[in-house]
Amino acid sequence: MKEPSSYLLILGDRQAIAWVLREQRMAFPPTSRTEIGQVRPGDELLIYTTRGAYRNPTRDRGRIIGRAVVTTEVRRFDEPVHIAGRDFPSGCGLRIDRLAPWGSGVELRPFVARLDAFPNPAAWSIMLRRALLRLPGQDAAFLRDELAPLTGSRDANLPGYLAQDRPPAPQSSRHA
Repeated sequence: MKEPSSYLLILGDRQAIAWVLREQRMAFPPTSRTEIGQVRPGDELLIYTTRGAYRNPTRDRGRIIGRAVVTTEVRRFDEPVHIAGRDFPSGCGLRIDRLAPWGSGVELRPFVARLDAFPNPAAWSIMLRRALLRLPGQDAAFLRDELAPLTGSRDANLPGYLAQDRPPAPQSSRHA
């Protein structure tokens, strides 16, 4: 039996964040990335929200907001899950055991140079253009330790994230 792995679970949309936290499931986009097929029950996911997830990247920061454990194998859904205008054909169950209050968490950027998961710190953000990033054990332990004092239970902190679950404001169209 393989040792559990740790991953950064990368979420870039507030509706997707609310869905994952509410449903305790992850839905993956169609992709050929091998790490999705390698996820197994017992693996750890450190939940990361991108700085653009809440549509204000000049204000917001990319943060690790919680910790989850994978509870089921990744499988294809009978019908794709539709979230934030996209279809997600596969996914797995999660148990979210720690969650930071909305607006807090571990800002990732200050730690990038010391994490082996980012071999080129100058171009670190390119590594976040995927659903999962496998973390070396020492990186996962460091980030888990940074996150622990900032988190509480999922139930206590979930309402703050659900309050952000709204579609983007419609673009006004002007006609001359």
